[in-house]
Amino acid sequence: MIYVTGDCHGDFHRFGMKHFPEQKEMDRNDYIIICGDFGFWSDTPEEKYWLNWLEGKPFTTLWVDGNHENFTRLNELPVHTWRGGKVHFIHPNIIHLMRGQLYNLEGHTFFTMGGAQSHDIQDGILDPKAPDFEQEYWFKRRTRQWFRVKGVSWWPEELPSEEEYEEAVRNLERVNWRVDCILTHCAPTSIQQKLDRNYIPDRLTDFLQMVKRRCQFNYWFLGHYHRNCVVDDRFIVQWEQMAELQWE
Repeated sequence: MIYVTGDCHGDFHRFGMKHFPEQKEMDRNDYIIICGDFGFWSDTPEEKYWLNWLEGKPFTTLWVDGNHENFTRLNELPVHTWRGGKVHFIHPNIIHLMRGQLYNLEGHTFFTMGGAQSHDIQDGILDPKAPDFEQEYWFKRRTRQWFRVKGVSWWPEELPSEEEYEEAVRNLERVNWRVDCILTHCAPTSIQQKLDRNYIPDRLTDFLQMVKRRCQFNYWFLGHYHRNCVVDDRFIVQWEQMAELQWE
């Protein structure tokens, strides 16, 4: 069994038995896939508790990164190969699926391209090394501005690097641009515009637009937009719902 869900931001209550009783029939060869913003954020006792709790579940948890992850921590982890693609092991059964990779799950090919541009930074990104950081920080807090702090709540690695784009293209060319399922956090530009025209296209959404045009696929799952809906039949936007992936 493969279930797909959306952004968690470190809140894993939806995987409890009360909300997800289907796990009674699952084992380590069954998967829950999270479409970004998993919540690998800060090395705190609370986070350790919930990661251990999730590791104790009968299924294996897989996730692509969103824009709200601590990329400094992620990039310090060793890279392994799993099911054909590069991964980070958060725990033995909590696995980060890296960008531009191909994986074989239950005989089906999955392409992953995590990341997204933050849309809650309208009022700027503060550098904690700046001499006026404290003054600016508390002014923005008092005036309820939308901002983030570099290296604390925002990382430039939220968008893919040139190397990650290049590796994604190489991997898709290797399978002649044919996969069964695509997993991302944000949407191709045309799909994003259908969801909300207030979102501004960026290099990643334009790259995914190219993938949409060139790649043959059955399903495309994504998160990021905090809603549950289907766009153009094959694009499934996930937030809190758990959808079982079934092949025709």
